[in-house]
Amino acid sequence: MELLKRQEDWKITYTHALGETASWFYVQIRDHAKIYGKRDAKSGRVLVPPRAFSDQTLEPTTDWVEVGPGGVIEAFTIVYDKFNNLPDPPYAFGYVMLDGADTALGGFFKGVELTNGEEAAKRLAIGTRVVTRFAEKRIGDVLDFWFEPVSS
Repeated sequence: MELLKRQEDWKITYTHALGETASWFYVQIRDHAKIYGKRDAKSGRVLVPPRAFSDQTLEPTTDWVEVGPGGVIEAFTIVYDKFNNLPDPPYAFGYVMLDGADTALGGFFKGVELTNGEEAAKRLAIGTRVVTRFAEKRIGDVLDFWFEPVSS
């Protein structure tokens, strides 16, 4: 059987309301350069990014909890091809378990030379300590912060 492939170029732009929980989360990033999660009262877990309801207990979340700025890498990828409106490659994206959080937050990695993929992967290895950095001018968006490996 011949396996075919086709190329598609999608450009879809959405504008959607973030709601109370996500809006508060991004205002804290924008106005205070801080990241918060929300506590699941039943399990005690701190969910980051915050959710209005727990993904496990389905109960409303309660207290806001400041997390980070440190954390550890849970997963990462390095991108070498250009896609839609994403940053020019190469760039690295992944998930970090911030200190005090029980779920991982996605974001970009900076401070790592990415041209040599093997060396970059070593610097971004799972379990590597990172620190959250914030843009000088923030707008309340996921691009307002990034993660950098802590020098050892």
